[in-house]
Amino acid sequence: MRILVDMDGVIADFEGSFINLWKQQYPRQAYIPLEDRKTFYLLHQYPQELQPLAMEIISAPGFYRGLDVIPGAVEALHEMVNLGIDVRICSSPARDYHNCVLEKYEWVDEHLGSDWIGRMILTEDKTLIRGDILIDDRPELPGSDTPTWEHVLYDQPYNRAVGNKRRLTWQNWKTVLKEVLPLEQR
Repeated sequence: MRILVDMDGVIADFEGSFINLWKQQYPRQAYIPLEDRKTFYLLHQYPQELQPLAMEIISAPGFYRGLDVIPGAVEALHEMVNLGIDVRICSSPARDYHNCVLEKYEWVDEHLGSDWIGRMILTEDKTLIRGDILIDDRPELPGSDTPTWEHVLYDQPYNRAVGNKRRLTWQNWKTVLKEVLPLEQR
């Protein structure tokens, strides 16, 4: 059993960290609270004149490394591994990758441990990666191949319009994934 787990918005709090930095750097500018987000891509919901400010935050050195942990994520991933599940971090790098790629590795090392560096997969096309389940907050995952995994949606306000997929949080992951867990953990 291989479970692929996305990083931003699933184990690393991209949205919360972005909003905190926005409030610090642009206190006079309005921001969009997470509960009001309707689109997966943060920039798509901001007016065009504010998008450069948002990009400045996201592409700044230290942004990805400084993301907060989504509560329960680290414990859940370690528990999955302890149950004998092959867990891999499967994340897409930002197009402006200069800080993103290295900082994603640094984040994993800091929050999950150096053993997890070998469990990292960075790819723009997740359909090319083999697995049984992909836990991801992105509602649709286009790609060049037919995925081998089932897409389990990590619940976020911007993906709640999607109704045809199983939904997971780190509070209910055992219930949602019960059929793939070893019998004693169901």
